[in-house]
Amino acid sequence: MVTYVCLLLAAGIATQAQAIRLPLHTQGYWIVDAKNKPVLLKSVNWYGFDEKEYVPGGLDHAPLSEIVAQIQRMGFNSVRLPWANETLEHNPAVPAYAVAANPQLKNKHAMEVMDAVIAALAKAHIMVILDNHVSRADWCCGDKDGNGLWANAEYPDDKWVADWKTIVQRYRHIPYVVGADLRNELRSGAAWGGADSDKDWHAAAERGGNAVLSVNPSLLIMVEGPSYSTNFRDVSTLPVRLQVTNRLVYSPHDYGMSQKTPNSYEELKAHLDRQWGYLLHATPATPLWVGEFGICQKLDECQKYGEWFPWFVRYLKETGASWGYWPLNGTQSSGGGRHYDTVESYGLLSPDYRSIAAPDVLKQLSDIGLKSH
Repeated sequence: MVTYVCLLLAAGIATQAQAIRLPLHTQGYWIVDAKNKPVLLKSVNWYGFDEKEYVPGGLDHAPLSEIVAQIQRMGFNSVRLPWANETLEHNPAVPAYAVAANPQLKNKHAMEVMDAVIAALAKAHIMVILDNHVSRADWCCGDKDGNGLWANAEYPDDKWVADWKTIVQRYRHIPYVVGADLRNELRSGAAWGGADSDKDWHAAAERGGNAVLSVNPSLLIMVEGPSYSTNFRDVSTLPVRLQVTNRLVYSPHDYGMSQKTPNSYEELKAHLDRQWGYLLHATPATPLWVGEFGICQKLDECQKYGEWFPWFVRYLKETGASWGYWPLNGTQSSGGGRHYDTVESYGLLSPDYRSIAAPDVLKQLSDIGLKSH
């Protein structure tokens, strides 16, 4: 991993979105731009198109342009934008209360709001990774929530594939839409291979990835793993193979509660190396983008996780993996027993979306390439 990072730094990571030449592709363990310059994806998750209001959080508190400006000021160059199949297929009218600070979005439908959000991010030179988070719009995640696989009775496999083709076609003309995260946190018996086609996520990922690339061959294809995307131990023996080369990125997730609290950095490193870090030495060479990790707004309120967060940040820095912090949102959306407009305890922004609620977290993120100002 040290050799990988040294080479990455020697080549010159594209640290400013304005310097990145789109589209992106992969080259060995790197994500690179059209000039083959290595790019570190420094992403933030902005959820809501996957929730009961069908719009991302904060549009009730601040103008869209101001939220995008906050993302810029914090130094992120990309946004992971979760969406639900329900949002795309039914395209409901959004509730007026959820866009109260954006009168231009009143009486709009969910996909029209998504159009506006993606256009605003692209105008600001912020890249977008579309993330199929759930089938039925709701808070994620649990083994019995009906959203644990990429398909269910209401949203079957053929609809999942068709929905991906539809949403990719919708944004094909926007170069700042750079990636497709095929499905969030596979669970509920999802397996990497095996005889049960209803549970074989490896085969589904190849099917979904090729469907995406048939519409837009320039997108990165982000593939998560089973066990809430914490387990990639079978990937080296059964890698994903896509019909378009140099497009695959593996995307693990990690949170402090997802493993036994480590007693040292070396213990955490050994655990992560076993779970997915080993892929930075595997063949075929494939980049990593840690699509989710996060912690309490106030680090001292998460003392039960010990030194997990700074150690995890250190691990990302040492490996050179791209990453996505969870979440931007200062308030919760409805769903899964959560209550609309209550404080999002992991959120980077304040409940009014106009200031930083987690300055210590942002300071830690500066160690892995985030230049907040």
